[in-house]
Amino acid sequence: MSEQNEALAALLQRAFDAVGITLPVFLERPKDPSHGDFACNAAMQSAKALKRPPRAIAQAIVEAIEADPRKGEVIQSVEIAGPGFINFRLARGTLSGLVSQILAQGSAFGTLEAGSKGKILLEYVSANPTGPLHLGHARQGALGDVLAAIYAARGYDVTREFYYNDAGVQIDTLTESVLARARELIGQTVEFPENGYKGDYIVEVARDFLDKKSVVTRGGETVAACGDIGNVQNLRAFAVAYLQNEQDADLRSLGIAFDSFYLESSLYSDGLVEQAVSDCVKSGLTYEKDGALWLKTTDFEGIADDKDRVMRKSDGHYTYFVPDVAYHVRKFTRGFTHAIDIQGSDHHGTTSRVRIGVQVVSRVRNLNIPCPYPHYILHKMLKVVRDGQEVKMSKRAGTYVTLRDLVGWVGRDAARYFLVSRKADTEFVFDVNLALSRTEDNPVYYLQYAHARISSVFRQAEQKGLPTAESELLGADLSLLDSDKAGALMARLAQYPETLENCVRDETPHLLCNYLKDLAADFHAYYNGERVLGEDATLTRSRLALLLAVRTVLRNGFALLGIDAPERM
Repeated sequence: MSEQNEALAALLQRAFDAVGITLPVFLERPKDPSHGDFACNAAMQSAKALKRPPRAIAQAIVEAIEADPRKGEVIQSVEIAGPGFINFRLARGTLSGLVSQILAQGSAFGTLEAGSKGKILLEYVSANPTGPLHLGHARQGALGDVLAAIYAARGYDVTREFYYNDAGVQIDTLTESVLARARELIGQTVEFPENGYKGDYIVEVARDFLDKKSVVTRGGETVAACGDIGNVQNLRAFAVAYLQNEQDADLRSLGIAFDSFYLESSLYSDGLVEQAVSDCVKSGLTYEKDGALWLKTTDFEGIADDKDRVMRKSDGHYTYFVPDVAYHVRKFTRGFTHAIDIQGSDHHGTTSRVRIGVQVVSRVRNLNIPCPYPHYILHKMLKVVRDGQEVKMSKRAGTYVTLRDLVGWVGRDAARYFLVSRKADTEFVFDVNLALSRTEDNPVYYLQYAHARISSVFRQAEQKGLPTAESELLGADLSLLDSDKAGALMARLAQYPETLENCVRDETPHLLCNYLKDLAADFHAYYNGERVLGEDATLTRSRLALLLAVRTVLRNGFALLGIDAPERM
């Protein structure tokens, strides 16, 4: 919350105290900006408790505000609307004070003290190391990376984690696929595995294995290919390391970096899977049936599941949700009381059984893991359209469009922005032609053009010898910014901190995209309506201060989205 919003909240709290309202102060933005800068519905919420009509309560609140000696410092007007809404319009002095606050804080505007809100772990992408990353991974990567940046800006100690599914059937299938291609390359006739990976990248891995090439893992270990197709263990290790490096290159192309990588295989080697299963057995919530071990997930209170789940199959192998339980218990014991997983909507059916398993282990060990744990953000898939036609395949991947394909077509900025511009649980079409267009219809171009346009104004100002530095503009007479367009622009600037807080509260980074588009629109309207570099030196200085505040907030928002802030376009 900005200093200006805090002042309004304090003003309203004093009015609540005077009227006898015990509700916490809650302010929201009116859907129609003409109604004011903020609205409050406390009168309707407290009507039953106070046994008075909402409009009568609203009138009492307004009278208390009007009687407050600090009212004029905070708001320009207050009025009652409808059944008891109270609408506020901030005083111009309050809004102009915001400009000074932005200039003084710069890149720190909208942020809170690092780590002040505790630790949080965001896990996303978490792909099997069996091929290039696809569009689902791209959407996860962008959502996770931007949300993590926003959490960090709002005071959280954030860890970004990639969970590698490096154990199980998929790695066996990868090994068989590379081995089959290697045999083909040396002239042998083989029957390719029915469920094998068929993309051209498998041929690349096989060729490099035969050529005895080496790859360096992110941990610094060198894995050298021996070139002998009889050494399946070496081929397996080389293929996994090779594709991990490929996925790292995919992530770099989208500007995504992780703080830690957690290996599924370590859950087995460290005994954490066996321990989790043992704890579930100790709980009394398991039973044997048809040679398999089952967990009574339908018996667990508070979390719904439609049927009991197999933990250990009759062949002795664990089902895939069991290591997930062990992994999430380990997240908690590492100190992450708040954990978010970003996954595709196809994982919807697994969330309950993982959460139940975590709670069962928690109770046996007295860990007090919060319920539910972890929190899931499930995203829907997107389809890519180019020249009006859906793009469904990549030759290199064999069956799907890759993350690197998308970045190669539209660039990093457009890819990142578009991938987070919609709420995660909505489907959308990624239009390549739109992302490449240099028109106002392309939101990325529209935003970056606003920043470049302001930078152009400042270059002109420097050529004229006008003050352009933050230190020179801090003392500008901001009371001169008295036009409606200036007021609208300043009111929009005031929304930046609360927009970030809303992104955190609702786990919705697309709200930042929406906000920046609105800010750019307000800037363009202001710029087109008022001459910034005019004859009046004092007024020019004030307008430059306002533009510098706008550019600062645009840059701050761009930094969280991970897109460039160009000086020229």
